Amino acid sequence: MSNIALIATLLVIMALAYHLGLTRSRAVAAEHDVRMHSRPGYYGALVALWCGLPALALFILWSLLAPQLMDMLVVQQLPPELVAGMNEREMATLLRRITALANERNVAGGGSPEELAAAAHMARLQTFQNTTLIALLAVVAVVGLVLARRRVSPQWRARNHVEKVISIALASCSAIAIFTTVGIVLSMLGEALKFFSFISPAEFFFGTTWNPRFSTSGTDAQGEFGLLPLLWGTMMVSIIALLVAIPVGLMTAIYMAEYAPPWLRSVAKPIIEVLAGIPTIVYGFFALIVIGPFLSSLGDVVGINIRTTSALTAGLVMGIMIIPFVSSLSDDIITQVPKSLRDGALGLGATKSETIRQVVLPAALPGIVGAFLLAASRAIGETMIVVLAAGNNPVLHGNPFEAVSTITVTIVNQLTGDMDFASPQSLVAFALGLTLFVITLGLNVIALVVVRKYRQQYE
Repeated sequence: MSNIALIATLLVIMALAYHLGLTRSRAVAAEHDVRMHSRPGYYGALVALWCGLPALALFILWSLLAPQLMDMLVVQQLPPELVAGMNEREMATLLRRITALANERNVAGGGSPEELAAAAHMARLQTFQNTTLIALLAVVAVVGLVLARRRVSPQWRARNHVEKVISIALASCSAIAIFTTVGIVLSMLGEALKFFSFISPAEFFFGTTWNPRFSTSGTDAQGEFGLLPLLWGTMMVSIIALLVAIPVGLMTAIYMAEYAPPWLRSVAKPIIEVLAGIPTIVYGFFALIVIGPFLSSLGDVVGINIRTTSALTAGLVMGIMIIPFVSSLSDDIITQVPKSLRDGALGLGATKSETIRQVVLPAALPGIVGAFLLAASRAIGETMIVVLAAGNNPVLHGNPFEAVSTITVTIVNQLTGDMDFASPQSLVAFALGLTLFVITLGLNVIALVVVRKYRQQYE
């Protein structure tokens, strides 16, 4: 039985346990003619938790320990002369081949007699393991079900126990999210520190030339790794995108919230938000095939040399992409402004436009600024559009009609191809990723601070 089937079976047993606990609590209340401490649903949930949580903990512990134990038992059955002198990587490769043979999958060479014998032994161990696991899970689940069902009584504080388990689960989910973020940062930080052992931080953060000079091997610090051309390209594309998205998105939000009739809002708002669901690679193709040639032709008409792939092309398309973020967030914020403020302004003689300018927008301004900053962080972290439409030219210049390169494009380039991960040409990608993480984190922190500090509370 697969792990998914085991978990599904366990969930079915928990559902049965919930029903038994529910009916038991009602029977106890009717038999003794007393009022139970908690609602019947809490007793059902607690019995289900007693049934499922110990079994789930056993399953997780078994899944963590059983593979190592099985590998150890399989290695013990191998001839000593076969495993003598093997390093860790060679032993891992041998165990993968044996596992594949045990699961009746083909391997290169068909497997030696020793590997086939070890695979047969592993298959027997897997059968025994699965049988033992199913039996233990069944025993633990049934014991938990019986014990919990017997404990159902008017004095049993089922609600308190269930709410405690829920609070622990919520805290665990928060901890997982936090530890995941910390793990991502530490993984990038470790590799970035290796890069800074080859290149000084001052040369990286203040250098004006990007020329990594790719090499397939070696760890010599070759090339120039100046961040400023990439950072400026990222800022240029993001600024163009925001110059497109902020006015259009904000005006769209104002119209949808204040002027549009209900029937038009119900139709137009979902259509606008569809833009947020389009894959960014599609926007990249749109920029490369439509927007880029259009801007180039327009430049020829007015006498300006505009490249098909440029910062302007990438910025325009990226701005179109983030319009739904700005409009949707701003719309929700504007609609949350109390109607009493609008009625008060109108009652004092203000026109609708004056009410919007002098009452609604100032009240919603903190949230709108937060929406702008979140959209900026979204633009800075975009990859596929700039890969296809920006031109990948890591040169420090101020012409938006020329090609540029961004941090995200460079990360893709540095980690593409057959590269030595011990070389600075590859390790620089982690330094760039850490820099991009710090920038986007800073923008999100600023957005949160602005919203929290200047948010106005209305009754």
